Amino acid sequence: MEFLARLLTCRDCGGEFIFTAGEQVFFFDKQFQNDPKRCKRCKFNRTSIGLKAAGAGPAAGFSRTETRTDCAKCGLETTVPFKPTQGRPVLCRQCFQSTLAPTTGALVTAAAAAEMVAGMGAEHFEEPISEEVSL
Repeated sequence: MEFLARLLTCRDCGGEFIFTAGEQVFFFDKQFQNDPKRCKRCKFNRTSIGLKAAGAGPAAGFSRTETRTDCAKCGLETTVPFKPTQGRPVLCRQCFQSTLAPTTGALVTAAAAAEMVAGMGAEHFEEPISEEVSL
C-alpha cells in the first residue's frame, strides 16, 4: 500500500494541514480508522486545556471520590478517598498513623536507633572470626 501526503482541513480553526505519508503509515499500523481532525496547534491547545482543567496530573481526567465520615477512634469528622464499607472502622489520618507506627517499626527515629545501638555492648559488634573459609 502506498501512502502520499494529503491536505486536510482542521475542524477547529478551518486551516489546512498536511497529513504526511509517515503519519498515515503510523495510523495504518495502529489500525486507526479515522483521519486526524485537527492541526497540531489546535490538538495541542485542546489537550493542554483538558490537562489544566483536570489537574495536569498523571491521571488527568480522573476524579477521586472523597467521602465525609467520622473517625471511629476519636470521633472527629474527616474525609477519606474511598467509600467506606459496613463493619470496617474508618480512621482519620492521625489515628491511622498512631495505630500503624508501633506495629510496623518503620518509623524508628535516628535518636531511637542510636539508643538501641548504645544499649548493646561492644561484644555484639566485635566477634572474633573463628573459622577460615577455603574455596
